[in-house]
Amino acid sequence: MEKLIDGIHRFQSGVFAPHRGLYEGLVAGQSPSVLFITCSDSRISPSTLTQSEPGELFILRNAGNLVPSWGIHNGAEAAAIEYAVDVLEVRDIIICGHTQCGAMTALLGPPDDLAELPAVANWLKHAEATRRVMRTQYKDVSSKEARLETCIEENVLAQIESLRTHPAVFAALTRGAVSLHAWVYSLETGGVAAFDSEAGQFAPFVDAKREPAKPLTSAKLRSI
Repeated sequence: MEKLIDGIHRFQSGVFAPHRGLYEGLVAGQSPSVLFITCSDSRISPSTLTQSEPGELFILRNAGNLVPSWGIHNGAEAAAIEYAVDVLEVRDIIICGHTQCGAMTALLGPPDDLAELPAVANWLKHAEATRRVMRTQYKDVSSKEARLETCIEENVLAQIESLRTHPAVFAALTRGAVSLHAWVYSLETGGVAAFDSEAGQFAPFVDAKREPAKPLTSAKLRSI
Protein backbone atom coordinates (compact mmCIF):
# COMPACT_ATOMS: atom_id res chain seq x y z
CA MET A 1 0.00 0.00 0.00
CA GLU A 2 2.83 2.40 0.76
CA LYS A 3 4.02 2.13 -2.83
CA LEU A 4 0.53 2.87 -4.14
CA ILE A 5 0.07 5.89 -1.90
CA ASP A 6 3.47 7.21 -2.94
CA GLY A 7 2.40 6.70 -6.54
CA ILE A 8 -0.72 8.80 -5.96
CA HIS A 9 1.38 11.68 -4.67
CA ARG A 10 3.74 11.43 -7.65
CA PHE A 11 0.74 11.33 -10.01
CA GLN A 12 -0.77 14.45 -8.48
CA SER A 13 2.46 16.44 -8.68
CA GLY A 14 4.14 15.00 -11.76
CA VAL A 15 1.25 14.03 -14.03
CA PHE A 16 -2.01 15.71 -13.02
CA ALA A 17 -0.59 19.15 -12.31
CA PRO A 18 1.30 19.55 -15.63
CA HIS A 19 -1.75 18.29 -17.56
CA ARG A 20 -4.45 19.94 -15.50
CA GLY A 21 -6.23 21.22 -18.59
CA LEU A 22 -6.68 17.69 -19.94
CA TYR A 23 -8.09 16.39 -16.69
CA GLU A 24 -10.33 19.38 -16.12
CA GLY A 25 -11.75 18.90 -19.59
CA LEU A 26 -12.76 15.35 -18.68
CA VAL A 27 -14.85 16.55 -15.76
CA ALA A 28 -17.62 17.55 -18.16
CA GLY A 29 -17.84 14.06 -19.64
CA GLN A 30 -16.10 11.40 -21.68
CA SER A 31 -16.07 10.64 -25.40
CA PRO A 32 -13.78 7.65 -25.97
CA SER A 33 -13.67 6.28 -29.50
CA VAL A 34 -12.67 2.74 -28.53
CA LEU A 35 -14.10 0.02 -26.31
CA PHE A 36 -11.10 -2.07 -25.23
CA ILE A 37 -12.00 -5.49 -23.85
CA THR A 38 -9.12 -7.38 -22.26
CA CYS A 39 -8.08 -9.69 -19.46
CA SER A 40 -7.85 -8.76 -15.79
CA ASP A 41 -4.24 -9.96 -15.79
CA SER A 42 -2.05 -7.37 -14.09
CA ARG A 43 0.64 -7.72 -16.76
CA ILE A 44 -1.35 -5.96 -19.47
CA SER A 45 -2.14 -2.24 -19.35
CA PRO A 46 -4.35 -1.08 -22.25
CA SER A 47 -3.49 2.60 -21.87
CA THR A 48 0.24 1.91 -21.69
CA LEU A 49 0.11 -0.58 -24.55
CA THR A 50 -1.69 1.84 -26.88
CA GLN A 51 -0.11 4.98 -25.41
CA SER A 52 -3.58 6.43 -24.91
CA GLU A 53 -4.47 9.49 -22.88
CA PRO A 54 -7.18 9.48 -20.18
CA GLY A 55 -10.59 9.63 -21.83
CA GLU A 56 -9.57 7.83 -25.03
CA LEU A 57 -10.35 4.23 -24.06
CA PHE A 58 -13.45 2.76 -22.46
CA ILE A 59 -12.02 -0.36 -20.82
CA LEU A 60 -13.77 -3.60 -19.88
CA ARG A 61 -11.69 -6.23 -18.08
CA ASN A 62 -12.39 -9.71 -16.78
CA ALA A 63 -10.64 -13.07 -16.47
CA GLY A 64 -9.96 -14.38 -19.97
CA ASN A 65 -11.36 -11.31 -21.81
CA LEU A 66 -14.70 -13.10 -22.13
CA VAL A 67 -17.90 -11.68 -23.61
CA PRO A 68 -20.93 -13.69 -22.48
CA SER A 69 -23.48 -14.04 -25.25
CA TRP A 70 -26.53 -11.81 -24.96
CA GLY A 71 -29.28 -13.27 -22.80
CA ILE A 72 -27.05 -15.78 -21.02
CA HIS A 73 -25.44 -13.41 -18.54
CA ASN A 74 -26.66 -9.84 -18.93
CA GLY A 75 -24.50 -8.46 -16.17
CA ALA A 76 -21.65 -5.98 -15.99
CA GLU A 77 -20.17 -6.95 -19.36
CA ALA A 78 -23.46 -6.49 -21.22
CA ALA A 79 -24.09 -3.16 -19.50
CA ALA A 80 -20.63 -1.82 -20.33
CA ILE A 81 -20.90 -2.90 -23.98
CA GLU A 82 -24.38 -1.42 -24.39
CA TYR A 83 -23.32 1.87 -22.79
CA ALA A 84 -20.16 2.10 -24.88
CA VAL A 85 -22.00 1.53 -28.17
CA ASP A 86 -25.33 3.27 -27.62
CA VAL A 87 -24.34 6.17 -25.36
CA LEU A 88 -20.63 6.79 -25.94
CA GLU A 89 -20.92 5.77 -29.61
CA VAL A 90 -17.49 4.17 -29.79
CA ARG A 91 -16.32 3.52 -33.34
CA ASP A 92 -14.10 0.53 -32.66
CA ILE A 93 -14.25 -2.44 -30.32
CA ILE A 94 -11.07 -4.37 -29.60
CA ILE A 95 -10.92 -7.73 -27.86
CA CYS A 96 -7.33 -8.24 -26.77
CA GLY A 97 -6.06 -11.53 -25.40
CA HIS A 98 -2.53 -12.08 -24.19
CA THR A 99 0.09 -14.80 -24.03
CA GLN A 100 0.46 -16.92 -20.87
CA CYS A 101 -3.22 -16.35 -20.03
CA GLY A 102 -4.15 -18.14 -16.82
CA ALA A 103 -7.81 -18.39 -17.75
CA MET A 104 -7.01 -20.17 -21.00
CA THR A 105 -4.53 -22.42 -19.20
CA ALA A 106 -7.33 -23.40 -16.83
CA LEU A 107 -9.72 -23.93 -19.74
CA LEU A 108 -7.34 -26.46 -21.27
CA GLY A 109 -6.63 -28.22 -18.00
CA PRO A 110 -8.50 -31.03 -16.24
CA PRO A 111 -11.83 -29.92 -14.69
CA ASP A 112 -10.62 -31.16 -11.32
CA ASP A 113 -8.04 -28.37 -11.30
CA LEU A 114 -10.89 -25.92 -10.68
CA ALA A 115 -12.67 -28.00 -8.03
CA GLU A 116 -11.76 -25.47 -5.34
CA LEU A 117 -12.52 -22.49 -7.60
CA PRO A 118 -16.22 -22.88 -8.40
CA ALA A 119 -16.70 -19.24 -9.39
CA VAL A 120 -13.83 -19.46 -11.87
CA ALA A 121 -15.16 -22.74 -13.27
CA ASN A 122 -18.59 -21.21 -13.73
CA TRP A 123 -17.17 -18.10 -15.41
CA LEU A 124 -15.15 -20.17 -17.88
CA LYS A 125 -18.38 -21.70 -19.17
CA HIS A 126 -18.56 -18.54 -21.28
CA ALA A 127 -15.52 -19.90 -23.12
CA GLU A 128 -17.20 -23.21 -23.95
CA ALA A 129 -17.07 -22.43 -27.67
CA THR A 130 -13.31 -21.98 -27.40
CA ARG A 131 -12.94 -25.27 -25.52
CA ARG A 132 -14.90 -27.14 -28.17
CA VAL A 133 -12.95 -25.63 -31.04
CA MET A 134 -9.74 -26.72 -29.35
CA ARG A 135 -11.09 -30.22 -28.74
CA THR A 136 -12.37 -30.77 -32.26
CA GLN A 137 -10.04 -28.79 -34.49
CA TYR A 138 -6.74 -29.01 -32.65
CA LYS A 139 -6.84 -32.43 -30.99
CA ASP A 140 -3.62 -33.43 -32.77
CA VAL A 141 -1.63 -30.51 -31.38
CA SER A 142 0.43 -32.13 -28.63
CA SER A 143 2.74 -29.28 -27.64
CA LYS A 144 1.48 -27.63 -24.46
CA GLU A 145 2.86 -24.27 -25.54
CA ALA A 146 1.32 -24.47 -29.02
CA ARG A 147 -2.06 -25.50 -27.60
CA LEU A 148 -2.10 -22.56 -25.22
CA GLU A 149 -1.07 -20.09 -27.93
CA THR A 150 -3.78 -21.40 -30.24
CA CYS A 151 -6.38 -21.41 -27.49
CA ILE A 152 -5.66 -17.76 -26.68
CA GLU A 153 -6.13 -16.76 -30.33
CA GLU A 154 -9.24 -18.89 -30.86
CA ASN A 155 -10.77 -17.51 -27.71
CA VAL A 156 -10.44 -13.92 -28.95
CA LEU A 157 -12.23 -14.92 -32.16
CA ALA A 158 -14.93 -16.79 -30.24
CA GLN A 159 -15.55 -13.74 -28.07
CA ILE A 160 -15.86 -11.58 -31.18
CA GLU A 161 -18.73 -13.84 -32.25
CA SER A 162 -20.33 -13.56 -28.80
CA LEU A 163 -20.00 -9.80 -29.08
CA ARG A 164 -22.09 -9.87 -32.25
CA THR A 165 -25.04 -11.32 -30.31
CA HIS A 166 -25.42 -8.12 -28.29
CA PRO A 167 -28.26 -6.07 -29.82
CA ALA A 168 -26.41 -2.76 -29.53
CA VAL A 169 -23.37 -4.17 -31.33
CA PHE A 170 -25.40 -5.97 -33.99
CA ALA A 171 -27.38 -2.81 -34.77
CA ALA A 172 -24.21 -0.70 -34.94
CA LEU A 173 -22.59 -3.23 -37.26
CA THR A 174 -25.57 -3.22 -39.64
CA ARG A 175 -25.30 0.55 -40.08
CA GLY A 176 -21.51 0.52 -40.31
CA ALA A 177 -21.09 2.51 -37.13
CA VAL A 178 -18.59 0.22 -35.45
CA SER A 179 -15.71 -2.09 -36.39
CA LEU A 180 -14.50 -5.15 -34.49
CA HIS A 181 -10.85 -6.03 -33.97
CA ALA A 182 -9.17 -9.15 -32.57
CA TRP A 183 -5.75 -8.67 -30.98
CA VAL A 184 -3.29 -10.74 -28.99
CA TYR A 185 -0.59 -9.06 -26.89
CA SER A 186 2.71 -10.83 -26.31
CA LEU A 187 4.08 -10.54 -22.79
CA GLU A 188 7.39 -11.85 -24.05
CA THR A 189 8.02 -9.27 -26.78
CA GLY A 190 5.59 -6.41 -26.20
CA GLY A 191 4.25 -6.95 -29.72
CA VAL A 192 0.63 -7.14 -30.80
CA ALA A 193 -0.80 -9.49 -33.40
CA ALA A 194 -4.05 -8.54 -35.14
CA PHE A 195 -6.36 -10.97 -36.88
CA ASP A 196 -6.27 -10.56 -40.66
CA SER A 197 -9.64 -11.76 -41.94
CA GLU A 198 -8.36 -12.18 -45.49
CA ALA A 199 -5.33 -14.26 -44.51
CA GLY A 200 -7.32 -16.10 -41.84
CA GLN A 201 -4.62 -15.73 -39.21
CA PHE A 202 -3.08 -13.40 -36.69
CA ALA A 203 -0.18 -11.30 -37.96
CA PRO A 204 2.17 -8.87 -36.19
CA PHE A 205 0.46 -5.52 -36.07
CA VAL A 206 3.20 -3.88 -38.10
CA ASP A 207 2.07 -6.08 -41.00
CA ALA A 208 -1.66 -5.98 -40.29
CA LYS A 209 -3.94 -3.82 -42.39
CA ARG A 210 -4.91 -0.61 -40.68
CA GLU A 211 -8.31 -0.09 -42.25
CA PRO A 212 -11.48 -1.07 -40.27
CA ALA A 213 -11.61 -4.81 -39.76
CA LYS A 214 -13.68 -6.92 -42.09
CA PRO A 215 -16.08 -9.48 -40.57
CA LEU A 216 -14.16 -11.95 -38.41
CA THR A 217 -14.85 -15.68 -38.38
CA SER A 218 -15.17 -17.73 -35.20
CA ALA A 219 -12.92 -20.58 -36.30
CA LYS A 220 -9.43 -20.00 -37.59
CA LEU A 221 -8.37 -23.38 -38.93
CA ARG A 222 -4.66 -23.84 -39.38
CA SER A 223 -1.93 -26.42 -39.15
CA ILE A 224 0.63 -26.24 -36.36
